Amino acid sequence: MKPEARAQTTTGLLYGIGAYGLWGLLPLYFVTLAPANPVEIVSDRVIFSLVVCLVLVGVTRSWKALNAVFRSGRMFGALAVAAVLIAVNWLTYTYGVLSGQAIEASLGYFINPLVSVLLGVLVLKERLRPLQWAAAGIGFVAVLVLSIAYGQIPWIALILAFSFGFYGLVKNRIGATVDAVTSLTVETVVLTPFALGAVLWLAAADSLTLLGNGPGHFWLLAASGIITATPLLFFGAAARRLPMTTVGMLQYMAPLLQFILAVTVLGEHMGPERWAGFGIVWLALVVLTVDMLVSTRRRRAAVRAAEARAEAARAA
Repeated sequence: MKPEARAQTTTGLLYGIGAYGLWGLLPLYFVTLAPANPVEIVSDRVIFSLVVCLVLVGVTRSWKALNAVFRSGRMFGALAVAAVLIAVNWLTYTYGVLSGQAIEASLGYFINPLVSVLLGVLVLKERLRPLQWAAAGIGFVAVLVLSIAYGQIPWIALILAFSFGFYGLVKNRIGATVDAVTSLTVETVVLTPFALGAVLWLAAADSLTLLGNGPGHFWLLAASGIITATPLLFFGAAARRLPMTTVGMLQYMAPLLQFILAVTVLGEHMGPERWAGFGIVWLALVVLTVDMLVSTRRRRAAVRAAEARAEAARAA
């Protein structure tokens, strides 16, 4: 690898670790926001994220890109759907952490890659390779085992996995036409009227904590804008510098950190049957990762072979 490429890869890894590390530490942030409830936390997160995004758009002079999205019915409609999906995701995750179910919330992000594979088949009509089918089957068994372990379907995990899976699907259909800052700005613009309505409703019900619990609590909630935007920007910087296989490997870092924090810091209980269920999920992810690595290696070998044939043809 050339020095320039090596430097790019190293920088990308640092950005990726920063993004997924920050996402993995989110449970610690949310528990400091008590006594705010999930609705207030998500509403404040939307409002303050919009403030941060508008500042970033101004600094980067991206008003033209933002205006282009608002003028395109297709792109705006897609991002409006994405906004609803990410709102459901944020609200469910915050509820999971604050209600003592951070372990189940981390499970949602562990099984998200399996859901993405499933959506690829059902929506994009993709054909699965044998190892992908095996991973999907193992994941289904894991959900059954965990349903027995929890005494009910792990709905928090499933809502998180499917909401983020569909969110990724919507973003995939948009492609690279909208950058991360513009996308988040549009999504928060869509959600802000609902967030403001929720804040006013909480204030009328005397349940709003933003202004009534001291400056420390206010600034913790206000920091949600930066805490939301920073890992997203880090992720965008990593994705531009790293192969998708590396990004795919890094994505397990966030739920693993969330799981460790839930068990060690938040003190949530993990019985033997839950360990068994999580073990099956991790087995499915190992199978999926092996398939991804093998597929990437074959694809690169095919590209090198094609380049070699082309070079030989030119030499002849």
